[in-house]
Amino acid sequence: MAEIDRAITELAIESLPDEKVLSLCDMQMETQQQDVFSDLQMRHREGQLNDAEVRQLDELMQVYRRGLISKAKAFKVAVERGLKPAFN
Repeated sequence: MAEIDRAITELAIESLPDEKVLSLCDMQMETQQQDVFSDLQMRHREGQLNDAEVRQLDELMQVYRRGLISKAKAFKVAVERGLKPAFN
């Protein structure tokens, strides 16, 4: 299943117009969501989360990871198209 998901995501980003690819490169978590995520991470390190907060942190971590993967794929496409310079 992961192979199919990855193929669909890569195809989707590959097929996007330049402006959408560049937009994905700059994508960030919403400010409110980022604030909650940061707070939960800090409180988790201090061992202060209840079960519901642990689940919320896990969900936000998944959102964050998917965002990073999408950004990385978009950046790869942007470099391939000459829209962004490659890191050396």
